[in-house]
Amino acid sequence: MNKENLRIVFMGTPDFAVESLRVLVENKYNVVGVITMPDKPSGRGHKIQYSAVKEYALKQNLPILQPEKLKDESFLTELKAWKADLQIVVAFRMLPEVVWDMPPMGTFNLHASLLPQYRGAAPINWAIMNGDAETGATTFFLTHEIDTGKIIQQEKLPIGPDDNVGKIHDELMVMGAQLVKKTVDLLLDDKIDAIPQDQFVKNENDLKPAPKIFKDTCRIDWTQSVERIYNHIRGLSPYPVAWTELYSPDKEPVTVKIYSATIDKTKTLLPIGTITTDNKTFLSVSCTDGTIHITQLQLPGKKAMNIEDLLRGYKFAEQSIMK
Repeated sequence: MNKENLRIVFMGTPDFAVESLRVLVENKYNVVGVITMPDKPSGRGHKIQYSAVKEYALKQNLPILQPEKLKDESFLTELKAWKADLQIVVAFRMLPEVVWDMPPMGTFNLHASLLPQYRGAAPINWAIMNGDAETGATTFFLTHEIDTGKIIQQEKLPIGPDDNVGKIHDELMVMGAQLVKKTVDLLLDDKIDAIPQDQFVKNENDLKPAPKIFKDTCRIDWTQSVERIYNHIRGLSPYPVAWTELYSPDKEPVTVKIYSATIDKTKTLLPIGTITTDNKTFLSVSCTDGTIHITQLQLPGKKAMNIEDLLRGYKFAEQSIMK
């Protein structure tokens, strides 16, 4: 079978998935249909918003299905009618067996980590938040347990000490798209030698999870080391963003978001959370074993600003703290 005859159904939703779909379409692979999340209202006007994958699929005139439930008979009937040989999943949702087991060549997924590390919804964030020096992308066959199927291909990507999740997301998006293409080519050439994930695991306790990130996950704990706080900030920037509460004398506490910072590991005698600033050029917060120098901050109701620009219009009161 060649790539023009191989019938591919692609499943995905956000920007991260678009790059893989684009690489397949532009390299003339036979994508017979796209499955993405249902449209949803967004923003203040509750305008209906299409997923990034739907927007691209519409421009390419690709057939689209947007099921609310993946076990609905009507959806399964329409999916079967596409007669897929292979299904490819990139940043979509959990599939029931009736879906992933449908095509004769199976269903493979692109995951943004070096599986079996960081199984779960937020692998890029957690790798950076944990201070890892590398991550990567993995293609693997879907099976019953989430992110546990046999590994097909894997590629590593270094994480620089100052890289944030936005940068690594974009690099993995491009790398992952090429890995998807390479995986399809290996399937076409019948050169797949998929390896069970348990061959990569010496001790289950060594595996780091990547659970979904909630608002409370993003809160900064100023009692942690400066290194952990710094990794927390860059592992959540530019989305969903680390936050903390600013306490000023005689004012109600407000929530502020921190997009970027630098660290100084020189110990300070100031209490944890103490703010130091000249109200012109710098804003620092004392920690247990050093100082976090905030370089980009967002005040309530304002846009994120570099600290010098922010300090032109906002002054921090003496004895202000973050906690």
